[in-house]
Amino acid sequence: MACRPTVVVVPKWGSGHFISALEAGKRLLATGRGAFTLTVLVIHAPSEAMASEVQGHVCREAVSGLDIRFLQLPAVEHPTCCVDPAEFASRYVQLHAPHVKAAIAGLGPSSRVAAVVVDLFFTALFDVVHELAVPAYVYFSSPAAFLALMLRLPALREDLTGAGFEAMESTVDVPGLPPVPPSYMPACLVKAKIESYDWFEYHGRRFMEARGVIVNTSLELEGSILAAIADGRCVPGLRAPALHAIGPVIWFGSTDDEQPHECVRWLDAQPPASVVFLCFGSMGSLDAAQVREVAAGLERSGHRFLWVLRGRPVAGTRLPTDADLAELLPEGFLKATAGRGLVWPAWAPQREILSHAAVGGFVTHCGWNSILESLWFGVPMIPWPLYGEQHLNAFELVAGVGAAVELEMDRRKGFFVEAGELERAVRILMGGASDEGKKARKTAAETSTACRKAVGEGGSSCAALQRLVREILVLPTAGNETR
Repeated sequence: MACRPTVVVVPKWGSGHFISALEAGKRLLATGRGAFTLTVLVIHAPSEAMASEVQGHVCREAVSGLDIRFLQLPAVEHPTCCVDPAEFASRYVQLHAPHVKAAIAGLGPSSRVAAVVVDLFFTALFDVVHELAVPAYVYFSSPAAFLALMLRLPALREDLTGAGFEAMESTVDVPGLPPVPPSYMPACLVKAKIESYDWFEYHGRRFMEARGVIVNTSLELEGSILAAIADGRCVPGLRAPALHAIGPVIWFGSTDDEQPHECVRWLDAQPPASVVFLCFGSMGSLDAAQVREVAAGLERSGHRFLWVLRGRPVAGTRLPTDADLAELLPEGFLKATAGRGLVWPAWAPQREILSHAAVGGFVTHCGWNSILESLWFGVPMIPWPLYGEQHLNAFELVAGVGAAVELEMDRRKGFFVEAGELERAVRILMGGASDEGKKARKTAAETSTACRKAVGEGGSSCAALQRLVREILVLPTAGNETR
């Protein structure tokens, strides 16, 4: 019996990238019905905490019984003097290129490599993939709006001054979206860091070399943006890469805890759709002054809340710590809100919380995975972007999708949010009288139905997966690939 081909996936560390890429790969496997296997090349995460998280996912999937094998790549030295995580990831993966080439080459001839799928920050690996004459794909775990922007960066550079988007007076054209105010441009591009801009532009250019871009979105969520990319409006005069919108890709795995989490038990005692949930992601934390404003806004809103409050990272790290509530929260806050509020100082099971019937709103940092989870469960949002492309996500969530109530922030003060503004947004989202809140709740419920239909049998994302699998299986064998 002939050996089955394999699809190689090279994911980036970090839960927002690694888990999403794994889940996308598992969907490919399921759709392929045993026609190929999955090989995951694991890059050493740059910190012990991230390495431990990645290892946990690897161990879990290794015993799942699926046709997945994991190959740990040799360690390399960390690049130095990087201005931000985008530059670090881009340069770090360049150092892995020889090991990636050796790993892929070592898979044949017993297991022909049908395709290589790399993270959006790993396009430097295209060089070795092309050398091996294997079709290359990008897995884009962020929204199509950010993909459109990255493809547009070479053209936008002409409109920028040395101060970047912050100095622009006109709106920015992201095809498929309403005109975007410069203040909503990704944080990684608005601080006059030319090295950061260069790397994002580099990846956007290299996307054009891919056989296709697999995007964690759906036609129902971002149809106009996907159409704009496919029509060439992002890169006029050039043929856009094929797009495969297979989302929402969400991990529904369990935490292996026998007992419900304490936050879930607290929610069990709350009325339906009565709690606003605040959580700022795996790397999000607020300074002491902002924490005081949040506390005041929640107390004055009068609504029930579940607030995951994390402490600031230890020097030299990016991950938040467990919060000292006595030190961070205003005196008397916990007593004043007893019975209607819970402040949780550590990690909490966000997906499980969002699925709970008591949750009626979500104050989110606008990471794309968090947005997709919230939409999947029909929970409307208040966007509070912190870093990365989250500012553009927030704009799209309000002006494009329409499932959120906008939160005004002082961008001159590091996107500071006053207590009164949070109080206003919570009252609108959670109250019954506001037309704005009603619209966000209605749209969130409708989008939940559309997302579930998209990934179901006959849905748009299911069909996209089927087309992608057929494409991979009929692509030329190694030595005949021309792109």
